[in-house]
Amino acid sequence: MSYSNEDLKKLLAGCRENSRVHERQFFDWLKEFAANVCYRYASSRIEVQDLVCDGFVKVFKNLHLYNEDIYGCSEAAFKGWFKKVLINNCINYRNKFHPKLLYSDENTLLVAEVEDESESALDIISYNEILSTVMELPPGYRMVFNLFAIDGYTHEEIGGILGISEGTSKSNLFKARHWLRKALQKKTIIKKYV
Repeated sequence: MSYSNEDLKKLLAGCRENSRVHERQFFDWLKEFAANVCYRYASSRIEVQDLVCDGFVKVFKNLHLYNEDIYGCSEAAFKGWFKKVLINNCINYRNKFHPKLLYSDENTLLVAEVEDESESALDIISYNEILSTVMELPPGYRMVFNLFAIDGYTHEEIGGILGISEGTSKSNLFKARHWLRKALQKKTIIKKYV
């Protein structure tokens, strides 16, 4: 479903007035989007459900903070704000329930192996296989990879959000990419010959 700017204003106004009809429309409109964002940060499907529900509660509670005059009242602008709320909620959840999440020390960098093959891993493997491979990353690598490569945060921002140094963020991204490259190459080799 797509909303015009005027329809979106009406939907948000209804949600701010605690209209159950508008809140249900809002939930139905964004539930898949929210699940896709939360999935990248969760450890299980149950966690995804918790994160989505908690994210919607936070959004409804803080919807008054979304100022259409400042941010704009388009689907893209609102989804950007909504996504930030969800990501912050996922990080807070991680910090609360998985406080011992480890990040590799910035001083240990790996040298990436480069293999020259006629077909790249992306030519052979599907989107779902790539996403499932990202989900197999060690949690610290996955958190940094998602924040940087998918959600567009800088290393400085990631460091502030996760309480790590900028160098540690860069190191974890480098290691995540290396890990993904090797895992995807293994999958493509298996897929080629099976």
